[in-house]
Amino acid sequence: MKIFKPKFWNKKKGLIAIALLPISIFLQIFASLKNQFINKKKFSIPVIGVGNIYIGGTGKTPLSIEIVKILEKLNKKPAIIKKAYEEHNDEFRLIRSKKVTLFKNNLRYKAINEAIKNDFDCVVLDDGFQDFSISKSLDILCFNEKQLVGNEMTLPSGPLREPLSSLKKCQIIMINGKVNVAFEKKIKDISNNVKIFYMKYFPINIEDFKDHDLLAFAGIGSPENFFNLLEENNLKIIKKISFPDHYNYSLKELNELILYATKHGLKIITTEKDFFRINHLQLSKIQYLSVELKILNKNSFQKEMLSYL
Repeated sequence: MKIFKPKFWNKKKGLIAIALLPISIFLQIFASLKNQFINKKKFSIPVIGVGNIYIGGTGKTPLSIEIVKILEKLNKKPAIIKKAYEEHNDEFRLIRSKKVTLFKNNLRYKAINEAIKNDFDCVVLDDGFQDFSISKSLDILCFNEKQLVGNEMTLPSGPLREPLSSLKKCQIIMINGKVNVAFEKKIKDISNNVKIFYMKYFPINIEDFKDHDLLAFAGIGSPENFFNLLEENNLKIIKKISFPDHYNYSLKELNELILYATKHGLKIITTEKDFFRINHLQLSKIQYLSVELKILNKNSFQKEMLSYL
C-alpha cells in the first residue's frame, strides 16, 4: 500500500482520528460480514501464516525468510507464498536473493497448491493474516517496538488493519526490538494463551558506512525504523528522505539524489528492499545496508512453532 502514515495515527484521541471513526467502524463491520461467507480451504501440508495488524514495517518478510531457513535445517522442504501484487516485486527479488523458493499468485491458495505439486512439504504465508480463505496451522503476528499499535484504532482512524481483539486468532506474537513488559501485558490481557518472542536486526556491512556523512532514503512501511537502526549503530545521517512503501522510483529522482549527495559530499545508503527495487538501473553510487534478522530465544521459538506442525 503506497501511503505515508499520518502523524495522527500515533496520537491517542486525536480529532482527525475521531472524525474518521464512523468510516473505520463501517469498514470493520463490512469486513466481518464478508468474512462470514468465506469458505476456508484446507491443505495437505502445514501452512504457517506470518502477518501483522499494524500496517507495514513490522518485519514480516525477513521473519518469513528466517522461518524457512529454520525449517530447512530440520530437513523440511519449505517455500514462501505471497500474493502477486505487481508493486511488491522488490520483496519477490529480496526473497529470491536469499536462496528461498517463492510461489506467488493473485489467489494465494493456488500458489500453495503449486508448491504442493512441486513436492514442498510446508509453506510460509507471508502477509496472509487477513486472508480468511486459507486454513493455517499456525498464525504469527509481527509488531515493531517503535510503533507497536499506534493509537490502537483501525484504518483510516489509525494504523491497524484489524482491532486488537484479533490477537485472539494468533498463537505467536513476534516483537521486533527491545523487551516491552507493558506491551506484553496488553497482549496477555487480550489473549493469555499467545506466546511472545522477540527478534532484532543486526547490520552486516556497517563498516562500509562508518566515518561517512550519509544521505539515507527509504520507501518501506516505516522509514523511520531504518533511520533509527542507522543511528543506533552510530552512523552519521546528514539527510533523511522518506518515500511511501513500495515506492516506484524514477531514474530522474534517483539521479537527483545522487547529484545532491555528490554536491554535499554524502554517501548514499538505502534499505536492501529499496535496493532490489532499483538495482536494475545499476546506479553504483547507491548502496544498501545488509541486515541479518535474529530470533532471540530461538530454540524456544522453534519448539513452539513445531508444536503446531
